[in-house]
Amino acid sequence: MSHKYKAKIEKLFEHPISGNIDVKRLLSALEHFGIEIEITKHNKAKLSFNDKELIMALSHKNDLSLDSIVKLRHYLQDVGLTPDTI
Repeated sequence: MSHKYKAKIEKLFEHPISGNIDVKRLLSALEHFGIEIEITKHNKAKLSFNDKELIMALSHKNDLSLDSIVKLRHYLQDVGLTPDTI
């Protein structure tokens, strides 16, 4: 496993929430850990892992809103993909 992928996941769980998360690199890291990602034509990402799904909006500026980061944190905790478990 590459440390750079784990670092992207760790950045999601930082306090205070980082506003500087590159979405493309984050999605690549999530795929590395087995999450299936489908980008819709409405610029949303559908994440699937172990029959659990999350749909989050993507901005055109290649960043995530703070609300999206919190939702993604909760989703990753639900599927067992946290910095402590990877």
